[in-house]
Parts: sequence; structure tokens; C-alpha cells
Amino acid sequence: MATTATANLGNSGTDEAFSTARKCLALFGAIGVITLATVAVMASTGHATTPFMWIRGIIFPALAPVLLRITARAAGGDYKAFDRIRTISTVMPLAVLGVDLIPGICPAWYAVLQGLSALAVLPIAFLTRTKAMATAFPKP
Repeated sequence: MATTATANLGNSGTDEAFSTARKCLALFGAIGVITLATVAVMASTGHATTPFMWIRGIIFPALAPVLLRITARAAGGDYKAFDRIRTISTVMPLAVLGVDLIPGICPAWYAVLQGLSALAVLPIAFLTRTKAMATAFPKP
């Protein structure tokens, strides 16, 4: 059985935080689609692309709806979903930027686009650690 949030969920602080989180995830998905489209255009015009660019380019836009669903469940009071989105929003930007900084793994333009999409998720890490969220989602 899922642990649900307290009655403090649904106040202006939590509503605004979840609204902002949804916008951040929409931005994450949009930048992911732009990145994938750019890879496709580069490949179709004869420029070099790598399997890494294609795979990661597909994963990011595909991940956006999943993260939006987790956020919706959290906004509904599901503590496990809240904990997941809080953890993902903290770890993912660091992991993406860390991998992108490996020399030679991808071109600079690709690293910039992927970094921007990952940075779009970073505000969620801060939003999920506010006092309003701590009150709404006490540790079970």
C-alpha cells in the first residue's frame, strides 16, 4: 500500500512546486526532442553521428512522459513517487553532465543540448526539498 502525503498537500506552496516541476519536465522533453531531431538532420545530411547520440537522443524524450507521470502521482500524494522524482531530479543532471564531460564521447553541440535538458530537471531537486514539501511528505 502506498504511503500518501498529509493534509498539507494541495496548499499554494506544493501546488506551485508541482506546477513548476511539470513545466521543467516539459522543457526537458522539448529539448530532448530538439536534440533527437538535430541528430536526425545531422545524420541525413552526411554528418557523423554515433550510436551513443542516437540512443541517448531517444531515451530523453521517451523519459519525459514517465517523469511527468511520476510527478502526477507525487502531486496526488504518493510518497514513493515523490521520493523517486526527488532522487531522479538530483542524480540525473549530475550523471548526464558527468558523462557529457568525458572527452570524445560526443560533440560539443550535443553535450550542450543534453546538458541543457538535464539542467531543466535540476530545479525539481530544489523544489522537492522546500519546507512546504517536507511538511506535505514527512518520511514514513
